[in-house]
Amino acid sequence: MDDISVILAAPGWRAAVKRPEALARRAVRAALREAGAAGAITVLLADDASVKRLNGTHRSKAKPTNVLSFPAGAPGQLGDVALALGVVRREAREAGRNAAAHLAHLVAHGALHLAGHDHIEAGEARRMERAEARVMRRLGLPNPWRGVS
Repeated sequence: MDDISVILAAPGWRAAVKRPEALARRAVRAALREAGAAGAITVLLADDASVKRLNGTHRSKAKPTNVLSFPAGAPGQLGDVALALGVVRREAREAGRNAAAHLAHLVAHGALHLAGHDHIEAGEARRMERAEARVMRRLGLPNPWRGVS
């Protein structure tokens, strides 16, 4: 059994998504199963200001982003995933998506990064998108890439 911790640092997550901690755990489990990976992951459900600080410190980008992944590099530890509530809500609204489905997709995206997936090159991006679509299907949620060109 994988060790999945979820830290609810921004209480607004509960207003945006029903049972966000449980959904995040399910998304991590499904992503790790898809990737054939195992290990501890911590998911931080934060606000935009916290993710903006993390993005500035670790990526030199002075703005919040939807999801950040931080590989652990220690045995049994895959790493941490941080999500920004305002960005996630805004992106879901702009795309006409359910906030819960968008949260699950982004948690899975972050967990797949920690399991070794990337999307820097076109082939990698396509493989990662397909893996994300399979994770979402496993969760009973819509494919986030359907209709995206």
